[in-house]
Amino acid sequence: MSTKTHYRTCPLCEATCGLQIEVAGNRPTRIRGDMDDVFSKGYICPKGSSLKGLHEDPDRITTPLVKVGGNFEPIGWDDAAKLIDERLAPLLGQHGKDAVALYSGNPWSHNYETIIYTSLLYRTIGKNRFAAASLDQRPREIVSSVHFGTRTAFPVPDMDRTNLLILIGSDPMESNGSLATAPDWPGRLKALRQRGGRLVVIDPRRSKTAEIADEHLFIIPGTDAALLAGVANTLFAEGLVNPGRAGQYVDGLEDVGAALGAFTPEAVSPMCGIAPEQIRALARQIAAAKSAVVHGRLGTCLQDLATLTAWLIDVVNTATGNLDREGGAMFSRAAAMGSNTTGQPGSGSGTDYGTFHSRLRQLPGAFNQLPSVCLAEEIETPGEGQIRGLITIAGNPVLSAPDSDRLADALDSLEFMVCLDMYVNETTRHADLILPAPSALERSHYDVSYYQFSLRNIANYSPAVLPLADGLVPEWRTILMLAGILQGRGPQPDVDAMDTEVASWLVSQAVGNEHSPAHGRAMVEIMAELTPHIGPERILDLNLRIGPYGDGFGSRPDGLSLAKLMDHPHGIDLGALEPRMPEMLRTPNGRIDLATPAFIADLDRLSGRLDVRRPPLVLIGRRHLRSNNSWQHNIPTLMKGKPRFTLQVNPIDATRLKLDEGCLASIRSDVATIEAPVEIADTVMSGVVSLPHGWGHDLPGVRLSVAAERPGANANRLASNDHVDPLSGNPHLNGIAVQISRVPRTPQASAWRQDDTVRKF
Repeated sequence: MSTKTHYRTCPLCEATCGLQIEVAGNRPTRIRGDMDDVFSKGYICPKGSSLKGLHEDPDRITTPLVKVGGNFEPIGWDDAAKLIDERLAPLLGQHGKDAVALYSGNPWSHNYETIIYTSLLYRTIGKNRFAAASLDQRPREIVSSVHFGTRTAFPVPDMDRTNLLILIGSDPMESNGSLATAPDWPGRLKALRQRGGRLVVIDPRRSKTAEIADEHLFIIPGTDAALLAGVANTLFAEGLVNPGRAGQYVDGLEDVGAALGAFTPEAVSPMCGIAPEQIRALARQIAAAKSAVVHGRLGTCLQDLATLTAWLIDVVNTATGNLDREGGAMFSRAAAMGSNTTGQPGSGSGTDYGTFHSRLRQLPGAFNQLPSVCLAEEIETPGEGQIRGLITIAGNPVLSAPDSDRLADALDSLEFMVCLDMYVNETTRHADLILPAPSALERSHYDVSYYQFSLRNIANYSPAVLPLADGLVPEWRTILMLAGILQGRGPQPDVDAMDTEVASWLVSQAVGNEHSPAHGRAMVEIMAELTPHIGPERILDLNLRIGPYGDGFGSRPDGLSLAKLMDHPHGIDLGALEPRMPEMLRTPNGRIDLATPAFIADLDRLSGRLDVRRPPLVLIGRRHLRSNNSWQHNIPTLMKGKPRFTLQVNPIDATRLKLDEGCLASIRSDVATIEAPVEIADTVMSGVVSLPHGWGHDLPGVRLSVAAERPGANANRLASNDHVDPLSGNPHLNGIAVQISRVPRTPQASAWRQDDTVRKF
């Protein structure tokens, strides 16, 4: 049997590494790094080669499943569509558009099909739209949208040219980087130090990234805002503020300095656990460096001062002249679908943050979505706007959301739930209907999301490696089918006609936009040029051609198009990041309001915490290179090695609590109790314990045979839906107060399995 070689971008994390995939017949036989990939140059982590295992997983759903008498049974696509038309669509007419909700999970953002077509589903339902982003990066998105006008205008660390990189709550050696897309973070961090640059890591754990740093500062979980306020205070107090070129587009810098006047290093030190002189030294380092950048990630987002922390990161980068300059915090220029590359350069409509709120707690919405912590309560609570039906796309909130037992109970009370997913997992087990999704190898790929905040401007398109298996339907067609049914088009909507409607509308926007290279062209002419593409490829081609590097449908003959990317299977390097102000701004006045009233006002909450006594023991999460998310726990190659769902405990705390290596510990919060094996580690600071997220695969009805062998414990059961950052609605998942005790050794305890029963305290 002959072997054919394919090239594609890995869709399993944000690094976007290039893969070389050998296929014999319709079976992948070998996956390795693509040495000619313009971005990754052969680098690959263990997840890349696992695409073979993911595709061949016998637990993967390959036909629609309907729940009958509590069990799932196969059903045909036509019957599945009829069931949706009979059970889900009527809820909109009977109870209004808010009666049906949508939740999209982490894999959604790695799939350009779901990104493009979910907008149609959004238009068929009301405001009950939720996403995994509001359990993760939402504070950073909000601050970016307020400061720069768009949610994905993330100031990324220009780490390939910086002289000083400061990472807060970020462990790219394990995560492969996040909100800063680049392959081979280990190599890039090594290159930083080889050229004489410095790496400073601020984290409650001596993570793998901290181990290679020039300096590591232990910080008390949840207090990053205090440290950054002390750093910013020092900059203003010592006359070190110099915003540089970007300063001409910034308003309110002096007001920010005045608001931070009380947050001296001496005032914030007891809260964050870092000495005043260390805080001052950090501020002076940033100010003195030829170039420097502060980058905060997941650890900064999962706390109740998360939005304030994201704001203060921008304050420090701006005040030191490191915003939008080489080696500082810069902005990518995406080749397609960039929210800050379309429309009028330098201004736009700005953010929708805070223009709508959740029904019950009035938590602020943003980007047409509500905080995911509202999902359970909006299902449980009767009244106008109550959620009665739910669609999930590649999501598992029962593991990723706080107080997951409550959410699981809420899902069982829904009148109808349909999931688009590859597995019967902890969330989809509650569904009435599960619609299968193709594997990553059965669909084409373009990284719409992650090129928006890439450390280098790249474009790379990957055709499908394998033909679609019998019984499977492309996700974009499934989403259009769902949208058509909810629009009232019946159980068999004309998906091809709907797709053409979408493409025609997008073309009309392009030809009607005076800032588009297609402005004034005839729609029929543009549509003809997009032929023979259909579906997501047609829409991608349109956006590439009208994008900042596009061929403009002939006006720039050497520019990008889908055809050109197809001719370059290893990708096209579009160059290093360049300063983009003011053209990338999309705020209404074309300026950056650094003294945003909501952020300034939140300093009062920080001030009120400065003298609060910390709990004796708090819980934080951690990442692992082989298991960034729960949906990767059913792949044998990724689950090899020692169990990773251990509770890391500092030796001092272990002695005090009478814990031994490998013993079983009970971990209790004010919401629930779970159990996990102990790993004694001096890498975690005293007073802090660490347990990775995404585990807890021993719930009834789940069909994940590999994950079930090592189920672990779900750390998010310990978090409360009520403990959130009020500015974003993001949950407080890091720094949870817990009590730890040793579990007496019994045959049941030695199995290291999670008790399904929630015990309230």
